[in-house]
Amino acid sequence: MSTLTMTKQTIRFLQRGAVREIGDAPPARTVLQHLRETALCTGTKEGCAEGDCGACTVVIGELDTRGRLALKAVNACIQFLPTLDSRALFTVEDLRGDDGALHPVQQALVDCHGSQCGFCTPGFVMSLWALYHNHPRDAAPPSRDEIATALSGNLCRCTGYRPIVDAAQRMFDYPRPPFDADAITRQLAALKRTRTFEYQSFHAPVTRAEFARLRAAHPNARLLAGSTDVGLWVTKQFRDLGDMLFIGNVDELKTIERDANTLTIGAAASLEDAYAALAVDYPELTELWTRFASRPIRNAGTLGGNVANGSPIGDSMPALIALNASLVLQKAENTRVMPLDAFYLGYQKTALDAGEFVAAIRVPRPVAALRFRTYKVSKRYDQDISAVCAAFAIRLDDDNRVTDARIAFGGMAATPKRATRAEAALVGRSWDEAAAHAAMAALDADFQPLTDMRASSAYRTKVARNVLRRFYLETRRDAPLALAEVNAFAFDAKESP
Repeated sequence: MSTLTMTKQTIRFLQRGAVREIGDAPPARTVLQHLRETALCTGTKEGCAEGDCGACTVVIGELDTRGRLALKAVNACIQFLPTLDSRALFTVEDLRGDDGALHPVQQALVDCHGSQCGFCTPGFVMSLWALYHNHPRDAAPPSRDEIATALSGNLCRCTGYRPIVDAAQRMFDYPRPPFDADAITRQLAALKRTRTFEYQSFHAPVTRAEFARLRAAHPNARLLAGSTDVGLWVTKQFRDLGDMLFIGNVDELKTIERDANTLTIGAAASLEDAYAALAVDYPELTELWTRFASRPIRNAGTLGGNVANGSPIGDSMPALIALNASLVLQKAENTRVMPLDAFYLGYQKTALDAGEFVAAIRVPRPVAALRFRTYKVSKRYDQDISAVCAAFAIRLDDDNRVTDARIAFGGMAATPKRATRAEAALVGRSWDEAAAHAAMAALDADFQPLTDMRASSAYRTKVARNVLRRFYLETRRDAPLALAEVNAFAFDAKESP
């Protein structure tokens, strides 16, 4: 198959009020490398080079599908430089006022003694700066939980979180500095591409039709969305990505729409936007949403990319499978719809044909009879890969009988997988302790998990049983446990049959 045409357009982006043009950098050069080595903006630090520590956090400004300015904290260490095209880049160097005064975010960190050793401080500053400008002006300051979510991608090596959170609350008390969002919006509108952006081997179509055409014509090109996975192939594995086809400029694939029966999420919608939409219909997903990686990762990564990646530990898939989601797959001008639970054929192997791509995810809207929960178990509460991720969805009739059951797990097999035997143990039975125990026992026939660095096989088996029991305790008809009560409940495998 022929390769994509090598071209010599320049990368154009806004920084410090001026348009920057780059034409000689490799297409897989990261934003962090450019900042530190070329632009000499060394306030942005390199820690892990994989999007975990947050020392490299910057803020990207881009126009959303309605033409409004959106400010998003992202990890510069895994973002490729061409993805900045038609966007604005903000770093810690941009925050100082014309008179040299510190920004309220910075001043609050000074006053609250939140800088500690200082290495990670610029990353914290940029995450807080995004929170500062995205928080409604007429609203009360964000809660400590909201602040913790905003900072979930920033690790303080000095364990000095209390003064940092204090600073996040105090930063709204200082006089607000000027920030001309309208001017930035106009500048970005002038930069916005109307045709495919081509930079060496990096290609970024702006329409769904052109993206589909290029994908069908060049099935071996590397699809790139948020680069939250692919970026590590470069920074950790030093792989040559070859031709890249970027989905991030296709507004048609970022749309999120609802009708009476279905929530449809475009494959290029960010994880943050996708989970926000899902949580409107299914508030039970809120905890999984906030624990899925970190906000900078969710701002960059896409739901379509998470699904198409096919990882057995991707947190989105168990919930979507339990909710009976389906995928819209497209090749050239042709589309087909496939149930998500039929999409995974083996370890990181999917049912996609050559030249085909995931265009959208369709999720049924909730019904009154549905009981739904998700549970993530990992070594760290925030920003960690799951040892086990479980999702349960059952329907109950007026007699408290299970009429339908969908149970899905990640981390228990080579693919995200349904627990069909456990489902069968529930359907037709009253939703009671005996039914829950029967389903728990059936899980042993559904899964034979592996032992790896995250968990042993025995631990995964025990956790799978216990989260199913927790689901029962939360959704039983008589005296269901509230979340706080469940968290205090001591699960013990000896109590399981």
